[in-house]
Amino acid sequence: MPKLMVNIDHVATLREARRTFYPEPVYAAGICELAGASGIIVHLREDRRHIKDRDLRLIREVVHTKLNLEMAATDEMVRIAKEIRPDMVTLVPERREELTTEGGLDVYALLEKIKGVLESLKESGIAVNLFVDPEERQIEAAKRALSDMVEIHTGLFSEARSEIERKKELEKIVNAAKKAKDLGFSVNAGHGLHYDNVKDVASIPYIDELSIGHSIIARAVFVGLERAVKEMIALIESARRQ
Repeated sequence: MPKLMVNIDHVATLREARRTFYPEPVYAAGICELAGASGIIVHLREDRRHIKDRDLRLIREVVHTKLNLEMAATDEMVRIAKEIRPDMVTLVPERREELTTEGGLDVYALLEKIKGVLESLKESGIAVNLFVDPEERQIEAAKRALSDMVEIHTGLFSEARSEIERKKELEKIVNAAKKAKDLGFSVNAGHGLHYDNVKDVASIPYIDELSIGHSIIARAVFVGLERAVKEMIALIESARRQ
């Protein structure tokens, strides 16, 4: 049964829209854990557009499940991760002008750099996850980089406009997840998943954990954060029972 890690970045996005002190991401982390989330995700971006260093430090102190720090593979972020000691780091590509992460990390092209970052993080006892597109060569490159796990990018599936395109992208995710599992990885998946499409991905038997944020925070505006998390967990659990 896949578990659910909740990304709480967009609690901070709402706060930063008015440059105020609320809503508090630290409170959100506690609510998500109490609602059954297996972990909390925050992305500390170079431009600090939502999560701040202060948020990361406080969240590290209060999270009891698992703290997953999404970050770019830069010297600054490696230094911060080694100081804060999250339970795991997910390396993602990052461009200052993007609205959100637009694709997977090109581990194949950046193998030597990624290997160096992984070695540095592992020296501090931090498990490393690589966010990759559902492509065989990226999965194989992640293995050569000695990553602990991979997260399959589900963005193209989530954005598919037609049923044919959607099925094509879902098949890519299935094949990539199977390849990753065959290589001995723990397999995560995420990006763009929401209440109407999560069951298709959650039903894939090779996937261990899902990473979801925006749709849960958006749902929480209407029903509250605790209920939004519980509803997503219920959908994930029902997908494997069917």
